[in-house]
Amino acid sequence: MRIPTALDIIKAYQIITPVQVIPIAKELGVPVYSIEDWPDNLSGKLQKDDTSDSGFVIYVNANHSDTRKRFTIAHEIAHFILHKDLIVGDALVDDALYRSGLSNSVEAAANKMAADILMPWRLIDCAINEGIATVPLLAEKFNVSNSAMSIRLGVPD
Repeated sequence: MRIPTALDIIKAYQIITPVQVIPIAKELGVPVYSIEDWPDNLSGKLQKDDTSDSGFVIYVNANHSDTRKRFTIAHEIAHFILHKDLIVGDALVDDALYRSGLSNSVEAAANKMAADILMPWRLIDCAINEGIATVPLLAEKFNVSNSAMSIRLGVPD
């Protein structure tokens, strides 16, 4: 029997909308914690933690909107899958613009994977075929911001 990969785990949760990111992180062995007393310009971080199954945890700003927290968690999952070997020190901290000090191409890859996790094209196509075809309606169905859905669809916000 084959051990499921990270992408297998993600795909298993991409059956219905909205895609549940906390269970994905949990199944990857990366617990998610909300932090109440963070400044608004800090969205999340992926931090090394020897007590978790994976050796990492995700922290997210509890004061942000649900859609923002979901994207932040997906973004940090992407960093865990794609970039954990790039973490210098004990954490990779993303500000409100999802900049961590890593290269723009690394952050762009994490943003793309976060969008792929939250808004898989197959589910977008199904929603559109069901008549859910405007950015606000799709954003609501996928529990993402209008801006994230606009970017995903390549249409002006």
